[in-house]
Order: sequence, then structure tokens, then C-alpha cells
Amino acid sequence: MFKEIRRYTMLILLLILLTSIFSSVFTTAQNDSPLVLTIEIKNTITAGTTEHIRRSLETAEDMNADAIVFLIDTPGGLVASTIDIMQLMLNSKTPVITYVYPQGAIAASAGSFILLSGNIAAMSPGTTCGAAMPVVISPTEGTTQTADDKTINFLAGHIKSIAQERGRATDVAEKFVTENLTLNAYEALEKNIIDYIPNTLEELLDAVHGTVVTANNEDIVLNTRNANIQPLEMTAVDRITDIVSNPQITFILVIVGIYGIIIGFNAPGTFVPEVLGAIALMLGLYGLGLFEVNIFAAAMLLLGIALLVAEAFTPTFGILAFGGIVSIILGILFLPVEPLMPAGWFRSFRMMAIGIGIGSGILMVVILSGIIRLRKSKVVHGDSEFNGKEGTVIDALNPKGLVKVQGEIWNGISNDGSIIESGEKIIVVKREGMNVIVEKSNNDKDKRSREV
Repeated sequence: MFKEIRRYTMLILLLILLTSIFSSVFTTAQNDSPLVLTIEIKNTITAGTTEHIRRSLETAEDMNADAIVFLIDTPGGLVASTIDIMQLMLNSKTPVITYVYPQGAIAASAGSFILLSGNIAAMSPGTTCGAAMPVVISPTEGTTQTADDKTINFLAGHIKSIAQERGRATDVAEKFVTENLTLNAYEALEKNIIDYIPNTLEELLDAVHGTVVTANNEDIVLNTRNANIQPLEMTAVDRITDIVSNPQITFILVIVGIYGIIIGFNAPGTFVPEVLGAIALMLGLYGLGLFEVNIFAAAMLLLGIALLVAEAFTPTFGILAFGGIVSIILGILFLPVEPLMPAGWFRSFRMMAIGIGIGSGILMVVILSGIIRLRKSKVVHGDSEFNGKEGTVIDALNPKGLVKVQGEIWNGISNDGSIIESGEKIIVVKREGMNVIVEKSNNDKDKRSREV
């Protein structure tokens, strides 16, 4: 029995030792492999995207990564965020590889600027890049139109500068902005916009292995074959920033905040609408500072807010509220000045503004209907609220004491100065401040007469 226990013990120890050895060998092999980090640039490019990329590049430097790959699939985004991202990429100490992936992905508008900023640029088969002509919302028709020449010339010059720095075709890059040029992967490779058309990330890393690139004024030989690939996810802070800096979410937060505060002011004591409204409004105002805005539209938005607040404190049966809603819709429609947003985004943004207007109108109709009903209803509270109500004396009136009326205890005063004993029924004559003037109930008088 003892020998068997010792045998099993030795076997377990041997297994633990072998596991430790293999784990050590595996870890060493992993450490010897090149390290490549990846991040995804998907959907609309926002301030949250910028912070994610900033943190990722810092992580790549701290981990001494051999390269970092940007997996791109975006229709466009905010101008300021895109320019910040390009600056981070151009000044990165870690080689940056941009890759439009997976098949069917796009690098449109702002995505094209990011694609061209990589040390190595690649696209999967079946992907598209370009279409970076800046657009704005037309003040007269409410549809998208080409931005002014100043904006076009600036962005065209900037993308040419990036292309020249990375050794790519400057004339083709310029046409992305001036002619809204769109290229598939094979056309982009032929016109010297990208360097490779790999099917997978592993194929791309194998293809670029041994290539010499310049990162932060230093020539680096890429070591990416059989690399240990580690994806970097957005942090919670990055995700919140990404959500809040989306103009559509920003305006929804602003509207929710306004209505929350208005409802809170008109229904004091709950604190929930005020607190939630204040939080939403603060997040919305923070988001407004993360993208370019039209000053006139911002003034219209503030005017609309002021009119809604005025309606809450000085009811005008919807006149101020109607003006506020119209002002807010116009302000939302023309507030964002983001020429690298896709045309489809502007359409959905316009529909959102109209939806907010319709929702606000319905809410105002409900509120005004409630106000009208309240004004037509009988007064419930006031000096006459207890007139004619029956109560009970709980502390003898001589002529002052305490009475209980409709479940509430009040200071009672006998109407004729007579003594009314505890437990007797009374009728309220009137209320004077915190006192109620009472008299004996007729039923109580009749009862006492019969007893006599």
C-alpha cells in the first residue's frame, strides 16, 4: 500500500516536472519568434480610434514589437482624428503596416489617408480604396455637396505629402481627393498606391519579411516571418470615447440630457431625471468638442435649448417649445463640418435629426395635453382642499388641539371656541395656513342628544 502511494506520488511529480519543462521551452520559443501586434480600424474613425492607436503604438514600443499591423475596414471619419492618426503613424518608432482586410473591406475617404501612411501598404483581393473627396451638407437642399476649394486643396496637398513621404504615386493619391478616384486592389498595386495583395495576414507577414523600411528616421529590416501575432483590443476608456465622439451619439446625448433636466425641474423630488440628464448632457458637450462644428449651427442649437428651458418655466402652450424644436433640428443638421465622412453617413445623420424632431414634437404634445388636462381639473390642493371633510379629534380642542383629516394630522381650532373632546368627529370649515378651523360633526351632535 505504501509503495503504491509512493509510486503514484513520484509519477505526479514527474508529470509536473515535464509540464514545467515543456512550458519553459514553449515560452522560450515564443519569445524567440518575432512579435507583431494588430489593431482593427473599423466603422467610423473617431477620437476613440485615435486614442486606441496612440495606446497601441506606445504598447508596441514598450513590448519592442517587430511591427504593428492596422487592419482597415472603414468608410471614413473625423478630419481631426484622421490627421492625428497620420501624425502618430509617421512618427512611430515601430514599423506600421496598413492592410485593408478582410476581403470585401474598404478604405474609403479618411481610410485612404491612413492606408497611404503605412510603411508598408497592402490590400486583400476584393477590397477598395479611395473616394476621399470632401463633402458637406447643402444649406438649401439638405443633401451632400462637394466642399469648398479651400478644403479640397488642403486635403489634396496633405495626401500628396503623405504619399511622397512613403514613396507612393502622388498624382494618384491627389485624385482620391480632387476626382473622388476609387481603386480596387489590383489597380492600386499597378498605380503604386500599395505594395502587396496578400490573401491572409500570415501571407502578408511572410511577404514583407526582410524588407527595409524607415521608421522614425531609422532604417529597419522587417523580421515578420512566423511571427507571434497578438491583437490589441480597445480599452474601456477608448470605447467610451469612440461612442461619445460619434456625432450621432453626441446629439442624442445632448437631447436626452436636455429633456432629462426639463422633466426633473417639473417633477422635483425624484432626482433620477435630473441626474441622468446632467450626465448625458455633460457627455454630449464633451463629444461636441471632439469634432469640427459650424458656429452658426451651434448658435441655433443653443437657442433651441434656451427656448425649451423657457417653455418649461413659463408655459406658452407650445409656442416656445415649437420654436426650440425647429431650432434644434436645424442646428443638428448643419452642426458637423466633417468633409471626410461618407455621403451615406450624412444621409443617416439627416434622418436622425428628423427623427429627433418628430420624437420631440410627440413628447411636447403629450406634455401639453397633460398641462391642459391639469388646468381643467378641479384644484386638489389649496386653502379649500379640506372644506367639508370629516375628521377625528386626536388631542382635545380647547379651543386648540390636533385633528386627523384624510390620514393627515393638522393643528385644529374650534370654530366657536368650544371644547371638543378627543375621539369626537369634526367637520372642517376652512384651512388657514397650517391650521384647520373645525366644528363638531352633526352626526356626533345627534348621537350625544340621543344619549342625553
